[in-house]
Amino acid sequence: MAGKENRRITDVGTLKALAHPLRANLYRLLCVERVATASQLAEHVDEAVSLVSYHLRKLAEHGLIEEARAQSGDGRERWWQPASDGLSIQDKDFRGEPGKAAAHLAATRLFHDQRADLYRRYLDERATWGPEWNSSAPDSESLLRLTPTELGELREELVALARKYEEKGRAAEAAGDTEGRENVALHVYGFPFRV
Repeated sequence: MAGKENRRITDVGTLKALAHPLRANLYRLLCVERVATASQLAEHVDEAVSLVSYHLRKLAEHGLIEEARAQSGDGRERWWQPASDGLSIQDKDFRGEPGKAAAHLAATRLFHDQRADLYRRYLDERATWGPEWNSSAPDSESLLRLTPTELGELREELVALARKYEEKGRAAEAAGDTEGRENVALHVYGFPFRV
């Protein structure tokens, strides 16, 4: 998977395929694991392997994931990996048609709810992470006065910064530097509001 570009989702069918709660979780898990079998993923989501296999095939039908090189000698195992380094879903691709806009809104709400659940889980488990992690975990709010162009520029800079650290972490891990390394979720939202 390494070195593949982000995939921009522009069609409702692919968006709906990803916006299924279990599929969205499986896709996220596969991004974390990098390669995995349905059996391995089923353990994480507490679902039957047959159900997980079905949903993985649906993700593959839409090009969101792909078969990976076998990681073991068991020829019965089917290994999966994300088909790209990430996904991009932009509002402008789903505007103008009520059905497309509704599908985009529903997907966005699902993704946000799943991210919020992940953060709530961290908060519930905060005491088990220790002071180093808790001191390093950002939790902030910035109230800015920007134009749409400036907000877009800020988004691009934040994405580039996150990619820099993703590449740095993966390179260090590939070199054997795994001590103290954990999965980290970074959620950034920027949106206009009025008081």
